[in-house]
Amino acid sequence: MGKINIMDVTMRDGSYAINFQFSCVQQRQITENLEDLGIAFIEIGHGMGLNASSPQNGVALHTDGEYLATAKKTLKRAKYGMFCIPGVARLEDIDIACGLGAGFLRIGTNVTEVDSSEEYIKRAKEMGVIIATNYMKSYAVPCDFFAEQVVKSESYGADIAYIVDSAGCMTPEQLEKIFEAVRKRSDIALGFHGHDNLGLAISNSLKAAELGFEYIDCSLQGMGRSSGNTSTELFAICANRLGYDIDIDIKRLLKVSKKYVYPLIRKINIIDTMCGYTGFHTSYLRDIHRVAGKYGVDPLELMEAYTAIDQVHMDIEKLDEIAKGLPEDMESFFICDFNGYFGHEQN
Repeated sequence: MGKINIMDVTMRDGSYAINFQFSCVQQRQITENLEDLGIAFIEIGHGMGLNASSPQNGVALHTDGEYLATAKKTLKRAKYGMFCIPGVARLEDIDIACGLGAGFLRIGTNVTEVDSSEEYIKRAKEMGVIIATNYMKSYAVPCDFFAEQVVKSESYGADIAYIVDSAGCMTPEQLEKIFEAVRKRSDIALGFHGHDNLGLAISNSLKAAELGFEYIDCSLQGMGRSSGNTSTELFAICANRLGYDIDIDIKRLLKVSKKYVYPLIRKINIIDTMCGYTGFHTSYLRDIHRVAGKYGVDPLELMEAYTAIDQVHMDIEKLDEIAKGLPEDMESFFICDFNGYFGHEQN
């Protein structure tokens, strides 16, 4: 299985969900944790990109320059960048972003309006950054027409071509047909940006990985416009389980998401997700809560260690024995929330 680059869009697409009100403090906290987790590409700024903050599009809490300066100060290894819609952004905004250390720019147009991106791609090319073209509403045109737009963008200087499921209406089969059409015309690196309106963001993203896409857009808690994006947590878990090169500490990812993003959107529950990751039945969560609370250990570590032995039955003595051998981790215990788990159908 090849290397998959997760492009985290929490701080950009996720901003739609809170009316573009991410603070620089929140950006710093979230992005430095993403970098520590090994995420190599992090998109920031107003949901509509450079120069979008306005009464018409929604006024962001901070300016583009402030978000970029914060990223420059915070990030040491991960590349950060911004979205850029021709006509919303000005050519000089590209100069500003690159001058503040942006390592990539994503030029987004409707799939029928790719010609408008030429000046912007060429300007970004002069600045020496990675350039992705995002074809919004990719599903709205025939596959051969889409492939022609990719060839056009590549001739302008684009490095990556993104299939964008703007309405969350695509199926894995549609994605594969577009992929096949593109590969007949170009070997450019490909990315996928999914939305979850039909609950298919994960399925489509995994299909993209199977097809060999190099970049998959994800956000913590699936936070994003409309029904949200592909969840970083769920994609990382599924891709890891399928054998892809995803070197991310899942438990730490879940904790970062719960601490910084869950209070904003409350979508991916850390306990339920860990049950899916480990195969732990929720009817035994009262036992995990009690034993982890008794010894002050990480409930996620306890669940993982126990299910490595038994995913079917609960042996309290064995659970207690495992917990005794785990290091004390009070912070992780408090991050987990066991309220709302009832029922003893396994008893």
